[in-house]
Amino acid sequence: MNTAFEARLTADLDALRAAGTYKSLRHITGPMAPEVHMEEAGDVIVLSSNNYLGLADHPDVVEAGIEGLRKYGAGTASVRFICGTFDIHRELEEKIASVFGFDASLSYVSCWTANEGVIPTIATAGNTIISDELNHASIIDGCRLAAAKRARYKHGDMSDLEAKLREAEGTPFVITDGVFSMEGSLAKLPQIVELAERYNAVTIVDDSHGTGVMGKTGRGTIEHFGLEGKIDILTGTLGKALGGAAGGFVAGSRALVDTLVQRSRTQLFSNALPATVAASALKAIELLETQPQLVEKQRDNTRYFRERLTGLGFAPLDGPSAIVPIIVGDTAFAIAMSNRLLQEGVFVTGFGFPVVPEGTARIRVQISSALTREELDRALAAFEKVGRELGLIGEAAHA
Repeated sequence: MNTAFEARLTADLDALRAAGTYKSLRHITGPMAPEVHMEEAGDVIVLSSNNYLGLADHPDVVEAGIEGLRKYGAGTASVRFICGTFDIHRELEEKIASVFGFDASLSYVSCWTANEGVIPTIATAGNTIISDELNHASIIDGCRLAAAKRARYKHGDMSDLEAKLREAEGTPFVITDGVFSMEGSLAKLPQIVELAERYNAVTIVDDSHGTGVMGKTGRGTIEHFGLEGKIDILTGTLGKALGGAAGGFVAGSRALVDTLVQRSRTQLFSNALPATVAASALKAIELLETQPQLVEKQRDNTRYFRERLTGLGFAPLDGPSAIVPIIVGDTAFAIAMSNRLLQEGVFVTGFGFPVVPEGTARIRVQISSALTREELDRALAAFEKVGRELGLIGEAAHA
């Protein structure tokens, strides 16, 4: 063992602990649900999960995964073009394409590998990637792997985007999150589409936090804005609203998907999505189609929590999504607040630098349709107690 290297790692970790920014893993002893048992804190209400539709432990989703495991085994044990692809993959991909309004789709083991698979494959040398500065880390890393020229536009600034489009070389690729995960805000897709058409750009939307949440039927941010057929490429996850396990996808034209089959490195050199995940995700999509009340309940829960949180004196960022961020400023403070809330029976995560800019650390609340009104009220009571203790609300906040 290299003792100098180990000493450097230990010193860096000690510095994080001293600064109050060290992250601790929490251990849950059962399925993801509105309330879980945590080894470190006992029974807690979960306000930090991407389980927006409450499908992670839905009996039909679980049973579909079990049946997929029984029928197909643990997986392909290789990449799809080498040893074959299961018919459940084809069925899932056809369903994704149909539900989200594209000609074809291709599944990946995560949306991270989907973004790292599609962006470098199509954004080749001589072309230009133009990315929103607050895009998810997987988009950022996908852009870094591409040979195309890279540019970033100021978050949601359409004038800056147009300036970058004017300077673009070759084919411009405009890439954005649909819902920005740390803000809860939406991309300005109508304006982006208008500019893309004017400058002959390709549009790519990662809608991981919009799928199952936004749009009249939960089809996502594209449906929310009525832009079906106007976005060139959609990437998304199966690991949030759609079952919560793992997996991602790229949806687009048949030529795009065929190109990814031929050239996408994260497809060519990585095992296929496990069959059990494909089966459970397929069932989750079917539930999204047949149970629109899940989407409506999630929205009702979010509206209720946001209104009452504001009534207590908190000032969450505005936004129509299931994400309710509360800016608290300092990273150590955000982590300390999340730890204090955990002591009160609420599991919610504090985020700080480098996930968000310095000085904008936040508590990020995420609301699920599976939460009951009673659970939301208990969580709000915990927020009120901790908020007053820490001086975020009440007289101390205005002193």
